[in-house]
Amino acid sequence: MIKTENLTKQFGLIKAVDGLNLHIKHGEVFGLLGPNGAGKTTMVRMLNTLTMPDAGRAMINGFDVVREADKVKRLIGVAPQELNLDRELTGRENLRVHGLLHRMKDMDERIEELIKWTELSDQADSLVNTYSGGMQRRLLIARATMHQPRVLFLDEPTVGLDPRVRRQLWDMIRGLKHQGVTVLLTTHYIEEAELLCHRVGILNHGRLIALGTPGELKTRVGSFVVEIIDNGITNYRLFNSREEAHKFAEKKADDVLIRESNLEDVFIKLTGERIER
Repeated sequence: MIKTENLTKQFGLIKAVDGLNLHIKHGEVFGLLGPNGAGKTTMVRMLNTLTMPDAGRAMINGFDVVREADKVKRLIGVAPQELNLDRELTGRENLRVHGLLHRMKDMDERIEELIKWTELSDQADSLVNTYSGGMQRRLLIARATMHQPRVLFLDEPTVGLDPRVRRQLWDMIRGLKHQGVTVLLTTHYIEEAELLCHRVGILNHGRLIALGTPGELKTRVGSFVVEIIDNGITNYRLFNSREEAHKFAEKKADDVLIRESNLEDVFIKLTGERIER
């Protein structure tokens, strides 16, 4: 559904995206992780037709994002990180404007379906400037899916939300997965990527340095972690088996914790950086 071939974008001397080759399958929820400045936003903007590649190509369902941008735009929906809703309109009016831009038929039926799906029935006719952050996030995703796109780009969809609202949005994304929508998700929440994504890619300095299922990536760096607290500083060692981790821990007199690895351990191991939230 999404395919890139040597996709490259350079700003001055900096290669924001450097020869990216990636294939995301139909109906897949794909998570994109990377340090700040790794090239995630630039990559997504090229796929969204908002930024022109310097070299290589990208295709959505076989359509070139540069030469066939109009066809690509009909296939995609975008929920950006910034809350760019029209705050002087109601939730219902925001959806209607989006439908008009896409020249949709049977808009009223689709709007009612989305209002119910996002649990905004009681607030649908209130101005968006009265909505909470979580309500605006739900409306943002509803607007992005209003025209029933085949590919959905979600840029940090749950940033800054409390755990309860975040889980509501996770359920929405799972619903899109069951509908067969292809989702590209950028996130700084490790548990979000582990729970929602079929596969995860890690970008660093514009290059894809790791690609696989969460389980495959954790196995690649080590399935178990020994945390050693020494003078208030926590150090980490990764091991392939629990037995290896135990043998290592037995030799340490400091405070020690043995646990299963997660995607943040993969991220730190491969990039040398922590996820910034």
